[in-house]
Amino acid sequence: MSDTDSGAEGLEMVMMTKVAAMPDRKVAFSTVAPDGFYLALRIGFFAPEEEIVSFPDAWVQHYTRNALALTDPLMRWATTNSGVCRWSDVTTADPLNVLGTYRKFGMKFGVVVSLPGTGRDPKRSCGIFAKRSSEFSNEEIAAIVNAMKAATSGEVPVLTDAQIEVLRLVSAGVRYKNIADRLGISESAVKARLKSATLRMEAKTAAQAAATALAKGLL
Repeated sequence: MSDTDSGAEGLEMVMMTKVAAMPDRKVAFSTVAPDGFYLALRIGFFAPEEEIVSFPDAWVQHYTRNALALTDPLMRWATTNSGVCRWSDVTTADPLNVLGTYRKFGMKFGVVVSLPGTGRDPKRSCGIFAKRSSEFSNEEIAAIVNAMKAATSGEVPVLTDAQIEVLRLVSAGVRYKNIADRLGISESAVKARLKSATLRMEAKTAAQAAATALAKGLL
């Protein structure tokens, strides 16, 4: 794994690590949205099954007191669209200038994410994430989306002991050559195990497979 690869994948791994546990979930999402976020997981008829809020208390109080959720263009975008949209690209009507109010509280940039449910679980999940200094990068957005998917997924794939062993070492940042030395196998054998584990986890990279497995409590 090159340093370039490990940089992008490392962010994704930090985000997805232990998102299956709610306290750790808040910490995980805060690493990429340190200026505040709101996460609603598996929204049912009336309310989400789980909410995580890390926005500043002053903003939460102002938002709640003025019932801004009723006219927030970010919330309206999340309930009528699927995918990802930076705040600067949201064109939903904003008659009360809620986005301007976000900016007054220092949250100048952000992204809204809306993930539709599946056939087995049709409940939608959405999140609003803020930054003060700059737009979210594509890598940060990808990390948020993958972490949200891990948090909402109820499926737990079955891995072999050999696959778990190599994924656990990958999640710890151990390089392939060192993994081979520790396990007493060839580097090609390590790659073969990782390839099969990656396919099993329906991931694109070994790092993503390790992060997903860790998030699902498999490691």
